[in-house]
Amino acid sequence: MSNDSPGPGAPATVTPSVLFVCVHNAGRSQMAAGWLRALSGGAVEVRSAGSMPAEQINPVAVEAMLETGIDIRAERPKVLTADAVQASDVVVTMGCGDACPIFPGKRYEDWALADPAGQGLEAVRPIRDEIRRRVQVLLAELGVAPVDV
Repeated sequence: MSNDSPGPGAPATVTPSVLFVCVHNAGRSQMAAGWLRALSGGAVEVRSAGSMPAEQINPVAVEAMLETGIDIRAERPKVLTADAVQASDVVVTMGCGDACPIFPGKRYEDWALADPAGQGLEAVRPIRDEIRRRVQVLLAELGVAPVDV
């Protein structure tokens, strides 16, 4: 029986897709999506959602990302759907517990990160920087070379 899928380290023939999920889709998941879009240079399909989406993105998260040159002001919190999970190769949760539906064959990661909600810029910067570090690791695991940001 032959296996036509590429082996480990082989270039992917399709664009990998990643879904970032947090409760409100207003801080952590939006920053992660912003980092992945920027660092992948479009080589990864990026989604984000929340189990209980907020009305708007956390303005401090927006400000923290703007400091790095990444503008997430146009993004809006979106509700988590089973379709979004099913359409993604990797699902990264950030404090949403059991709210994320589980589908076989998907890769799931849970990133334990402080919630930036209600925090000032000084407290959000280290969260932003840790998210960048984790996104860079994820890119390496996906076999995608990061672009300079």
